[in-house]
Amino acid sequence: MVYVIGIIGFILGFFLGQYFLLKLLKGKTKEDLLYNRKIKWIYGPMNWAVAILTCYIFVKSYHLYFSP
Repeated sequence: MVYVIGIIGFILGFFLGQYFLLKLLKGKTKEDLLYNRKIKWIYGPMNWAVAILTCYIFVKSYHLYFSP
């Protein structure tokens, strides 16, 4: 069951990371997004970090509240 909770947490975290990127990159131009490598290295791993952190929080919460 903990695997299911982890997968759900990861997927929801990935969607949450995409939402953060939507809000943070709203004012950027198309050229800036395509050609600025600094933006790719800052915001690219951020989405994965949010997904992994959310997965970790879901698994820890599962162990805290539902584990015998």
